[in-house]
Amino acid sequence: MTLYEGAIFRVERRDGRDVVVHAPVAAVVAIDRENRLTLVRQRRVPVDASLLELPAGFIDGDESPLEAARRELAEETGLHGGKWVELMSFFTSAGFTDERVHLFLATGLAVGDASPEEDEELEVVRIPLAGVPGLIHEIADAKTLIGLLLLVRDRHL
Repeated sequence: MTLYEGAIFRVERRDGRDVVVHAPVAAVVAIDRENRLTLVRQRRVPVDASLLELPAGFIDGDESPLEAARRELAEETGLHGGKWVELMSFFTSAGFTDERVHLFLATGLAVGDASPEEDEELEVVRIPLAGVPGLIHEIADAKTLIGLLLLVRDRHL
């Protein structure tokens, strides 16, 4: 039974529990041809803060997670091309929501022009890979923290 229907999510009652039903998301650990990690800083109203995050967004309609990841990365940062691999998918907080994030690593990306949606105010931030381990303590977004920790582990940074 649906208890609430909003623009981004709805709340359903399942087995006596309230569940936030959320569209799946694609996120990208994006590394350009100059070995820089690209993040975006954006204001997040629910936490009243501007957070440094991996480029990410909703998987639309019949899009595959990879198609959504490529689209979102190009829209938010202008980065495109390169080599792509899915690192993992995970639930953001399975105690109350079914939101799943599909996390990709994209390397060798070419820089292009961003075209964010009208309601998105993003600051693109590029960081040399050597600076990633020192950045981790500043990250408050879970998908970004997971992506950066995997990057540090797998790249031995």
